[in-house]
Amino acid sequence: MTAPTGIPPLHRSPVARALGSLLASGFSLLQRLRPPRPIHSRGVVLRGEMRWIPDAAPAGVSFVDDAPPGPVPVVARVSRSVGLPAPLPDIIGLALRIDVQAWARRGGEGPDPDDGILERGRTGGRRASLSGATAASRAVADIELASTGWNVPARFALLPRRRAERARLGTLLPFRGARGPVLFIARTSAGRPPATDPRKVTGARDTAWVLTLGHATAVGPWHPFARLELHLDPDQDARGLRFDAVRRPVPGAESYAWVRAARQPSYVRVQLDDAELRTPTDQPAAAGR
Repeated sequence: MTAPTGIPPLHRSPVARALGSLLASGFSLLQRLRPPRPIHSRGVVLRGEMRWIPDAAPAGVSFVDDAPPGPVPVVARVSRSVGLPAPLPDIIGLALRIDVQAWARRGGEGPDPDDGILERGRTGGRRASLSGATAASRAVADIELASTGWNVPARFALLPRRRAERARLGTLLPFRGARGPVLFIARTSAGRPPATDPRKVTGARDTAWVLTLGHATAVGPWHPFARLELHLDPDQDARGLRFDAVRRPVPGAESYAWVRAARQPSYVRVQLDDAELRTPTDQPAAAGR
């Protein structure tokens, strides 16, 4: 029996569906060669907080526009796509998992635990459950970033970089917000990650890696909306850290049908993980786990 992809029928997206099938086949082959993750196979787990910038330019996405007054917990993973050793250039990846329950509570409207996350505020004002079969999945949102360019058209291209702190890390493909397409990006404000290869974590200095998050339309300027501070997580077990921004989007955003059709078949094939979903508020495991 074929596993469900979570993709509705997309009769008007034949090109995207064909691309999705092609990518799924390619990633399945890669996974046989490099299990369990065909790309970004090695990464370093980070933990920290996101703080919203007051009076930031609106994005048409409630996650951006309804800024909570306090910090929101985040767990993250930084990695190199192909796995080439530094200082060789590689596609840098930074995946974020954000505690949206904390975002909702600190914005003044906590979610009903039996009803998913409350999607609040100026960009909808309606209730909406985030994707996911469990309460943990509904309580978090994922943002997946990779090294791209800053301006058009480079913001839609993956670009190899030698160091994570020198990369512009963008979503590559847009989300749909209340005002149309929205892209997210992160760039380093201070510091750097302790490592991008888990084999180099031992003895690494746990300095803060501070990034500024921004949003933009497909061709518009970037607008900063939050600061992210990350530190080395004592628990480097990445089981349960399978990120999927289509199934777990930030509140107020969703993926376009063509993005789902092109992207999700390969995600479904390679993201089989029996581990319980890891959230930003999980306590670090004991050493030696």
